[in-house]
Amino acid sequence: MPELPEVEVVRRGLDAHVIGRRFTSVRVDHLRAVRRHELGPADLAARLLGAEITGTGRRGKFLWLTLSDGEALVVHLGMSGQMLLGPVARREHLRIATVLDDGTEMSFVDQRTFGGWMLTDMVTVDGTDLPEPVAHIARDPLDPRFDRDAVVKVLRRKHSEIKRQLLDQTVISGIGNIYADEALWRAKVNGARLAAALSKPVLASIIDHATDVMRDALGEGGTSFDSLYVNVNGESGYFDRSLDAYGREGEPCKRCGAVMRREQFMNRSSTYCPKCQPRPRR
Repeated sequence: MPELPEVEVVRRGLDAHVIGRRFTSVRVDHLRAVRRHELGPADLAARLLGAEITGTGRRGKFLWLTLSDGEALVVHLGMSGQMLLGPVARREHLRIATVLDDGTEMSFVDQRTFGGWMLTDMVTVDGTDLPEPVAHIARDPLDPRFDRDAVVKVLRRKHSEIKRQLLDQTVISGIGNIYADEALWRAKVNGARLAAALSKPVLASIIDHATDVMRDALGEGGTSFDSLYVNVNGESGYFDRSLDAYGREGEPCKRCGAVMRREQFMNRSSTYCPKCQPRPRR
């Protein structure tokens, strides 16, 4: 599932091309793509038609376009959602097709149909305007107002695994399985360790490493393991070549040479170095 760097790559691409443009055509080709919009596809299309795109936004993994009427078009990328500008080569997965007033085609393509669009009101939370469904999401490490020390204080009260807390979008947003594994590897901390058992400096180090690895990934266009993760021009990122932990089960640790391990964690998995990141004693 796309994490902060991949979503930010998409947001930047949209920001560079669609601000100030109006919708002149909106067509919904698959009902699942608008299932979160309670009033249905006809309502979404009618309300978008003629609306001007005034800005783009992102918090954590959540992406939206702000519109001239004060609403937000929230885009859920899900597992395989793509926001593409220009003609779509493979149209079998085209879910929503729009045309802007400069002739640009802006399309939502989603092979697995877990993503979609919805229109929603904006609300103000802690001085920041957010779409209503995003209001409960915590700030992410690339947010200018992100408070690392405040997050450390929250983590010190959490009696569950540190990786579970990194994945909790109400504690710190934007981090998914890939960058959690990468940050923990860089910090030499096993994800099964209890957050409350870690010192403040160690927790701060984990957050700093998460910030750094996501910035590194953003600089390389994100992590693309297959053709589903692309920018608005359909191009893949290449940070997967720089991964130190995620996806490296059975390979030597780049730091100490020990064989990397992968274990089940929640409904995901964790990849770590058994020497650099020893599991906690039971």
